Amino acid sequence: MIQETSVEIEELEQRWIRLRRARDARRQRLRAIDELINEFEKLNLADEHQVPVELRGRVLSVISHGAHPLTRRPNEEVPISEWMDALYDVQDGLMFGAEDGD
Repeated sequence: MIQETSVEIEELEQRWIRLRRARDARRQRLRAIDELINEFEKLNLADEHQVPVELRGRVLSVISHGAHPLTRRPNEEVPISEWMDALYDVQDGLMFGAEDGD
């Protein structure tokens, strides 16, 4: 009986650790997306029209996981607002697609 309880506790603990790691990873991705959106807001405020190559690369690494349609277009032709929309799409998927209610 004690052995069975011990095994059950260990399984629950491992499940909790997996859930916590998944939740933490999702939060880290959300923070990274927030930082990217902030960078684009700065570009908008500065009335910039060109998106730096480094920033485009960072966004592509985020949106390519979800195979976003924006990844199929030439990067140089994509306006700032569409980059931001793509980030919001991924962000919404992470926030509202959370399985554990977090």
